[in-house]
Formats: sequence, structure tokens, C-alpha cells
Amino acid sequence: MSTMTKPQHKGKRYRLDKPELLAPAGNLEKLKFAVHYGADAVYIGGQKYGLRSNADNFSFEEMREGVEFAKKYGAKVFVATNIYAHNEDVAGIEEYLRNLYEAGIAAIIVADPAIVDTARRLVPGLEVHLSTQQSTLNWQAVSFWKEEGLPRVVLGRETSLEEIAEIKKHVDIEIESFIHGAMCSSYSGRCVLSNHFTDRDSNRGGCCQSCRWKYDLFEDARPDGTWVSEEEQAEAMQSPERLLPGVTQLPLHEPQDNPFTMGSKDLCMLESIPDLIEVGIDSFKIEGRMKSIHYVATVVNAYRKAIDAYMADPEGYVLKPEWLEELNKAANRPLNTGFFYDTPDHEDHIYEPEEKAAPYDFAGLVLEYDAETGTALIQQRNHFKPGQQVEFFGPDDTFFKQTVGEIWDEQGNPLDAARHPLQKVRMKVDAPVAYFDMMRKRK
Repeated sequence: MSTMTKPQHKGKRYRLDKPELLAPAGNLEKLKFAVHYGADAVYIGGQKYGLRSNADNFSFEEMREGVEFAKKYGAKVFVATNIYAHNEDVAGIEEYLRNLYEAGIAAIIVADPAIVDTARRLVPGLEVHLSTQQSTLNWQAVSFWKEEGLPRVVLGRETSLEEIAEIKKHVDIEIESFIHGAMCSSYSGRCVLSNHFTDRDSNRGGCCQSCRWKYDLFEDARPDGTWVSEEEQAEAMQSPERLLPGVTQLPLHEPQDNPFTMGSKDLCMLESIPDLIEVGIDSFKIEGRMKSIHYVATVVNAYRKAIDAYMADPEGYVLKPEWLEELNKAANRPLNTGFFYDTPDHEDHIYEPEEKAAPYDFAGLVLEYDAETGTALIQQRNHFKPGQQVEFFGPDDTFFKQTVGEIWDEQGNPLDAARHPLQKVRMKVDAPVAYFDMMRKRK
């Protein structure tokens, strides 16, 4: 038994067990990067019944390969099976669930009670985790799902730290929470804007992210300048022209104004790792199955380092600025802390065109390193050439910057650039590197 004094973090209990770091994987390659860069588990989508129909998603053969790869590193694979099913979706669910179980999947993430019931009855060895799409926000609801036999609930993104503490106080169950990534402008799992605008069902994998679109704003008005009431506007919406006789649309913006959006800022809880651990969250979930390999590796790596550092020495834990700097290299939108500490207001939304995407590209993947010559074999992922400034980083604390010097093809012929996708080139590196380290460059 350790004699370590139990430190206090903001009055909370010191926690001995390490939370799970759960990463997104939109395809098999992203799964491997997520695991290499520190994920304890990954969640993926199959080719049916998930909410990211535009992701590459996994065949059963790829699932089996992903499971075998993850097992080598002590990691698990979960499958998002979180649509709200219509009648036509139900017919093939039993065969699908059996195939998931046979592929070695550790758990499925489910929103629809019909799929929950089918899975528990048909494949009891396959864990069922309740999806965030259920918008579970209180301990009574969590208790209900525990009584239904579920070992884990993924809470709605709208749950605060205070509410999580109350849930953990009343219910002995695993709690999973999103701690990084995109936030839904509606309650998670409740938006139907995509359905109305594009006939793509948000809750069956087709969300077109209507909240990120650019909009112009208009107000219906009569020729005398009086505004049309909400009741009259509702009546007008029933007509083919969607306007009442004599009514025109007056713009509520100037020509030079930026188009309006209504997207929320992205969630980032890296600075709050101690609070997340001490409140008792069992699984820290990163959003982003459709994000890039560079995003997945960078974000997972930063959270891995922070979690490990805190668990190794809670009393002496200090957030390192470089972890935040790394996240900013992968961030696509402005960041905030979501609902964890307070209800977001207008400052937590994006009402103007979004800032430019992350200023770095994934330029190359290290395949081999020769310590005698100080050269690395690199697989090209984006165009790079001699004279460019690049950074190397990896899961084992690799991090350095250098200028690209001469590069050669595999036969030793000099090249003026690495311009072909997946081209293998050799180059001198300023410090040792390892397989699966990444090289990136500014865009």
C-alpha cells in the first residue's frame, strides 16, 4: 500500500485509477495512428447504423485487422451503432451485431433502445455503451440505464462538472464524456436542420452540418415599412412563394458584412485535466472520426502526456505550455470549455466566417531511421522540398525543428522535391526519429 499523501485538487478526492483515453478513427490508418499516439481505446464506424456516413468507415475485415492491431498495444475497439432506427433499418441489425461480436469488437455505442435490447439479447458478450445521442444529463436517467444492464453511459455534451459529480455520487457506473472536439449547436442527437434543408437525416448518419453554413439575414416587411408578425410569417411559410401578398424581404445586413453562421466553438479541456480526473469521469472521449491523421495524432498525444503526467504526480502536476501549442497546430476552430463550468453564451459561438484551419500539414511519416548515417526513410504525405522548415514529433517525446536538406529517392538519386503521394524518400535528420513519428510543415 502506498504511503503517498493524498493531495487535494480544489477540494476533490485524489483518484488512483487512470481514466481511459478514447480516440476517433475514421479508417484503419487513423486507428493505427490513434493507438500509436496513446489511445487506450478507439471508436470507429461500420458501414451501417452509424452517424458518420461520410467517413470511410470499416468493413468487417478491416474491423478484424483493427482489433488485432489494437490488442498488440493493449487497446480496445468500439463501434458506433448510434442511429435512431426507422423500420427499414431494423431488418439487418441482428446479423450486423453478430458480425461485430465475431470481429472481436469490445463494445458498441448505441442510442436506440431497440438496438440496445437486440444487442443484449442476441450477443450478451458484446458490451453496450449508451450513446451521447440520448442526451443523458441526470443521475436518475443514468440509474435507469444501469438497471437495464448497461455498464457505461456517454453523457450528453451539455452536462456540467457539477452534474457529473452528482451522477457519480448516486450511480456506480462508468461515465464517458467528450473532452475535445466539435460541439453540436443543438442538443446532441436532436438536430433536424439537415433533414429539412437537404433531406439528409442527421440521426441516421447524413448530417450536412447546416449550422456551419453561411447565411444572409432578412426580415419580411410591408411596403409601409411595418414588420410582419411571427404568426403571419408562419402563415406565409405555407404558401408556395413563402411570402404574403405585398410583403418583401428586407436585408438585415449591409453588403460589406460577413455572412452569418451559428456554429459553436470547439471543446478543449486540456487545461482542466485534474478536474476531469477528480470528478470521476472514466473515459475521456475525443471527437473527430472525419478529422485528419495529423489531427488525431496531435490531439491524442497532447492528452496522453497530460493524463500521464497528472497520474504520475498529482501534487506536482503542471500543465506544459507546449501541450497547448501542439493542440493549436491541429485546431480547426476557436476553443472553449463547453458546458463543463458554465452555460455557453454568445461569446462561445461563431457568428462570422471561421478562422482558417490549422496552419500545419502532415508532410511525411517516418518509416525507418539509420543511426549510423543519421538519415530517415520518409513516406511523403504532402509536398515538401529542400529549404523548407519542418517539425518532427512522435509519441515517445520526439520533437524538434529543422530545415529540409538534400533528399534522395530509394535508389539514392537526388530529388528537387517529394511531390508524389506516398513517395518514399531519404533525408538527413537533426535528431533520432522512430517508426510512426510524423513530419509536418506550415501551410
